[in-house]
Amino acid sequence: MSEGYEWLAIIILLSMIGGLPRIFKGPTRADAMLAAQLCGTSSVAILLLYASALEKPFLNDIALVFSLLAAVATVSFVRMTWHAPEEVDGDH
Repeated sequence: MSEGYEWLAIIILLSMIGGLPRIFKGPTRADAMLAAQLCGTSSVAILLLYASALEKPFLNDIALVFSLLAAVATVSFVRMTWHAPEEVDGDH
């Protein structure tokens, strides 16, 4: 694997590790979800780096599945936590 790819993967991994405490400590559920999205995006980036460096095209497919799962998780989170504003009398 190219040394440049290795350093990029390490930098991305460090950013992912930096977000882990936010997943567990919050302070809000939205903060935890954003940190989880950071981990998901970072794992996709690392997989794409490895796919390119090792010339393993199946890793591209795995990265695609991870990115689709991240999108589904985000939509599910928003649907579970979104509260529509209550209607005020007279507003339609």
